[in-house]
Amino acid sequence: MKARLQEYYEKEVVPQLMKEMGYKNPMQVPRLVKIVINMGIGEATQNIKVLDAAVEELAIIAGQRPIIRRAKRSIAAFKLKAGMPIGCKVTLRRERMYDFLDKLIHFALPRVRDFKGLSAKSFDGRGNYSIGIREHIIFPEINYDKIDKIKGMNITFVTTAKTDKEGRALLKKLGLPLREL
Repeated sequence: MKARLQEYYEKEVVPQLMKEMGYKNPMQVPRLVKIVINMGIGEATQNIKVLDAAVEELAIIAGQRPIIRRAKRSIAAFKLKAGMPIGCKVTLRRERMYDFLDKLIHFALPRVRDFKGLSAKSFDGRGNYSIGIREHIIFPEINYDKIDKIKGMNITFVTTAKTDKEGRALLKKLGLPLREL
């Protein structure tokens, strides 16, 4: 079964973008490829239990088990050795990706305090977009009483868009609340 946002993309967004951007073929229309959610836990070098809690919470948020990220090189100033676990990430595709985006737009972002929209300056030049979230407790699945520490996360939207303008148009049509430049 297709996700609600995926059907909306196919029926509404593709024709609108074809008309706006002047595409001749529906396959030229940019689409969302994947969403990568990353949680960096610097505290994991001293206390491994913090990382276990982060993995569980990210699994609840994403609906998919995250992988543990390890340090690539040693940094003495941070008491970090190569190979030490320092975070976790999950890559969402297809239905899970659209379900997560739907949940982010309609439930999580409205719960952010003093929310005025996402910055439109976080595009990478190739149509991909990244945001940072300071508190993971904005997601409705997270039980506030069972949280030991509030963690932040980075969310990256990877698209097939060639330019930032195309990527911005796609994400805006999908419902991401981007502020104007």
